[in-house]
Amino acid sequence: MNVWRRLSGPRRGLALAGAGVLVAGGLVTIPVTAAQAATQCDVAYSSNDWPGGFTASITIKNLGDPVNGWTLGWTFPNSGQRVQQGWSAEFSQSGSQVTARSLSYNGNLATGASTSLGFNGAWSGSNPKPTSFTLNGVVCNGGTTNPTTAPPTTTPPTTTPPTTAPPTTAPPTTAPPTTTPPGVKVDNPYAGVPGYVNPEWKAKANAEPGGSRVSSNPTAVWLDRIAAINGTPNSSSNGAFGVRDHLDEALRQGAGYIQFVIYNLPGRDCSALASNGELGPDELPRYKAEYIDPIAAIQGDAKYRNLRIINVIEIDSLPNLITNTSGQAGGTVMCDTVKANGAYVNGVGYALAKLGSLGNVYNYIDAGHHGWLGWDTNFGPTADILKTAAVASGSTVNNVHGFITNTANYSALREPYFKVTDNVNGQTVRQSKWVDWNYYVDELSFAQAFRTKLVSVGFNSNIGMLIDTSRNGWGGSARPTGPGATTTVDTYVNGGRIDRRLHLGNWCNQAGAGLGERPRANPEPGIDAYVWVKPPGESDGSSKEIPNTEGKGFDRMCDPTYGGNARNGNNPSGALADAPISGAWFSAQFQELMRNAYPAL
Repeated sequence: MNVWRRLSGPRRGLALAGAGVLVAGGLVTIPVTAAQAATQCDVAYSSNDWPGGFTASITIKNLGDPVNGWTLGWTFPNSGQRVQQGWSAEFSQSGSQVTARSLSYNGNLATGASTSLGFNGAWSGSNPKPTSFTLNGVVCNGGTTNPTTAPPTTTPPTTTPPTTAPPTTAPPTTAPPTTTPPGVKVDNPYAGVPGYVNPEWKAKANAEPGGSRVSSNPTAVWLDRIAAINGTPNSSSNGAFGVRDHLDEALRQGAGYIQFVIYNLPGRDCSALASNGELGPDELPRYKAEYIDPIAAIQGDAKYRNLRIINVIEIDSLPNLITNTSGQAGGTVMCDTVKANGAYVNGVGYALAKLGSLGNVYNYIDAGHHGWLGWDTNFGPTADILKTAAVASGSTVNNVHGFITNTANYSALREPYFKVTDNVNGQTVRQSKWVDWNYYVDELSFAQAFRTKLVSVGFNSNIGMLIDTSRNGWGGSARPTGPGATTTVDTYVNGGRIDRRLHLGNWCNQAGAGLGERPRANPEPGIDAYVWVKPPGESDGSSKEIPNTEGKGFDRMCDPTYGGNARNGNNPSGALADAPISGAWFSAQFQELMRNAYPAL
């Protein structure tokens, strides 16, 4: 299968910067032979291989006269080797012969200049590296013959390559105008268009009694490991659909936007254990080459150019560097490690740069929630580290369309029956045990205030916020209908609070929760949308240790018998019993979420 894509100018720097990490498969340096015209070249080819697939990086160095537009050709040694998705060039393949053509921004190579390109591929049998290359029809590697069909050196064909079936002729040297130019993006990608309904989640919801009432709501697709990019048909926490399958299905549905959760940082989830992930804290090169690069390659396919692709970037990551390192209550060695080695900051920066360069892609960075960051000691420093990450690894703030709060969490959207400025018998609400000196009592007020803070530290003034409302409705018979008694500040707050958790720090499969506001755009000033990023019914983590091969651990915060720790004020976990591993379907929770939905179903 050939996949065509066109990348814009800003990708050039990324391709050059990223080439150095793709060396696990070895390096082949092709020496220059006697000139066969004015073109002389040196080609370095490296690959990072795994069973059935690989990522290749190629660097071309021009040692001859200046080149205005280039075509690189080679022949794979094995007929089972295929180019699937590429970047920084337009790729075509016929049999074992591959052609890569320059784009508008990287076609001019002065004498001594270099450019880099790459692709994701598949193989069967074996994956030997090619050793024969041509540049504009001239052999680079000392071979005696050119490919059977030499790449054209004059006027290219004028037929635009299709976006599905492989073409029989090489693509034109100037890319067809099929990709939205970078930077030309709508202000709110959720507005005015329908969202993608994941058919795998829909089928699970429909299988539940009454599930059809909510199964047509758009939910996000979680990419929580490398295997999820191509689909995991035998997994309990993902599905058979990979990224391309979901994008193709979104086109079939006529959806206007689709949401992905980018969630696989090295040393991921450093303060918890339920979903630590597959990559160690020192595996940033692998995160880039095997995770972000393939996702970017697929999302950048021109066939998806009219689809708004929304990426939620690395939940529970950057705020952990502020709140869960040494000197903080419950600080962890893993959080210290990823803060010291820059894995989170540079990983997020790389993801923003790589994905944000695509004209139809919108990045929203995770920004915790009010019960995590609402104190002055956390609020400002978190905004600062988000800014640091946004300009790391070649990124800029222009790659950030906005931020999301309350991802996969339970914080109430609004607390209608008490305000942070209320006083009871001479004590402020901030002094209550529940609020605990926080400056915010609900998610909407926090998200709006945090947006203002983010703009003040250097983010664009038009950034938008998202709030995950998938499980923060807190309806049902336990929902208060008015303020609590004014006996004490605690009776006042506890009697009237919508959020019925035992502590704001409780995050795993919370008993009594309900579906929240349904996904919709522009619900409040500064808020791009209420979204269901956490698909209702998917577990936060297992209530006891369950051996698995999916990288899912066990965290005591998911154990209903656990008495808590310093991070949750030593309160019981409030988790439901009999929960499966993170991401797996949890029928009992889904039924409770529907029963307690607010607004009610």
